[in-house]
Amino acid sequence: MKLEFVPLYCQEQILRINPKGTVGLLTLWSRPDVVLERLRRLGADLHSLTSPIAAVGTLYGNGLRELLRNLLYNPQIDTLVVYGRDRSGSLNELRAFFEHGLEPYGDTSVAYEPTALGTPEPARIRGTRRVIDNLVRPEHFPSPPIIVSFGSPKDNPNAEDLIGFLKGYKPRPGAPAQRQTIPLPQVRIAAHPSNPRTHTIVADDPLTAWKDLIATMHRFGVPVTLAKGERRELQNVKVVVEHPQPVPEAELQRYGFDPVKLRRYQQDMLSPSLEPDETYNYGNRLRAYFGLDSLPIVIDRLRKDPQDRKAYAVLWDPRRDLAAPSGHPCLVSLFFRLFQGALTLTATFRTHNALDAWLVNFYGLMAVQDHVASAVSMTPGAITVFSHSITIDAGQADRAALIAAERSFRYREDPMGYFRISLDGHEILVEHRYGDVTLKTYCHSKASRLQHELARDGALSDINHALYVGRQLERAERCLRDGLPYRQE
Repeated sequence: MKLEFVPLYCQEQILRINPKGTVGLLTLWSRPDVVLERLRRLGADLHSLTSPIAAVGTLYGNGLRELLRNLLYNPQIDTLVVYGRDRSGSLNELRAFFEHGLEPYGDTSVAYEPTALGTPEPARIRGTRRVIDNLVRPEHFPSPPIIVSFGSPKDNPNAEDLIGFLKGYKPRPGAPAQRQTIPLPQVRIAAHPSNPRTHTIVADDPLTAWKDLIATMHRFGVPVTLAKGERRELQNVKVVVEHPQPVPEAELQRYGFDPVKLRRYQQDMLSPSLEPDETYNYGNRLRAYFGLDSLPIVIDRLRKDPQDRKAYAVLWDPRRDLAAPSGHPCLVSLFFRLFQGALTLTATFRTHNALDAWLVNFYGLMAVQDHVASAVSMTPGAITVFSHSITIDAGQADRAALIAAERSFRYREDPMGYFRISLDGHEILVEHRYGDVTLKTYCHSKASRLQHELARDGALSDINHALYVGRQLERAERCLRDGLPYRQE
């Protein structure tokens, strides 16, 4: 009796074609329904009783562990046909899992909850940067599936080789192995208390900003259950990158980002075209969707009036997006402003995937900013990104933990100034200074009173700076009380 395809994980995201089929179709980043419609037009057998394809699903990268477990539970799937956009390198990671296996990843910042099969440990797929748990290993597959790739709908639109392969396909002879059920492990992590709507990150460069963002999400993200699954979420996160510049390629690759794909994404961000397998893209929404190209209009406004505050482009279409069941843009607006001698850009995202999308999106924003700045002969300035809802997939908490563990102390000057502290008779004298200018002077014999006055005036913005000032005020009060000389550290 033939096994029927039954997904243990991602049931709602997987389209079943012929439950008794033995081929799995992976569309990577392409929409499964669009790919299926193309294959149907090209003559592929997609009948529920005769098609060799059992099921169709995506593989963005985050679903690798679920895919492997679904394959173990459905050992009749002997072939994986890949036809879709590979934006995150997940195809290479899937192949490497079967060809090269896993290697230990002894980072103690990642820990899993115990399961019925023991306590998992983090492992890295050899030859890649992907870290997963070690509950599923290549040796669990007596007969690993054959993986055959046929490119993407964009670079292989007619897919003659794919159609020919499906027509000539024959299932692997012999009975399939027994079903195996392996649970998904849960990363042991606690959400630290905070106001989840007030987090602000300021950094000089995009990579540092992204790493700080992931560390913040890992520590403070609130567990939520969405239609897509378990997530850790923060609201209205503000990230300011003071000096947007491309990240060195070696650093990008270290974190699993492909520099070539990032440059291609920048080109796409400036392109009005929309591929048949896309519901939307930012370039099309920005430059063609509403029947106008927003960027030349923005450029014209800034040329006529460099101080214009109406250089504002919107990508959200309320007529469609409030009612449509899918295909909603995450980037919803761009605001260009000449401020302090440079062209700043503020981008607003409705939703954001912190791990996989934030830095990629930021590269696109740099391309748009550079395009406008060059056209109006302005120097590109800071980019600010607001994310109304930003999340990390709970299943990717181990990746977030690895990135968060890298965060170390770094000195940052408080943009609100500094403090010169000394003793003046029977009081502590605190001068709030910016450059060579004294902004305000505070005097009192008690450090606690000075603390409250500084807090009242909002005189500090950096936590490390505030801790330092508090420590110095306490020392100054002790010296004043004991009649000892005080020297600021």
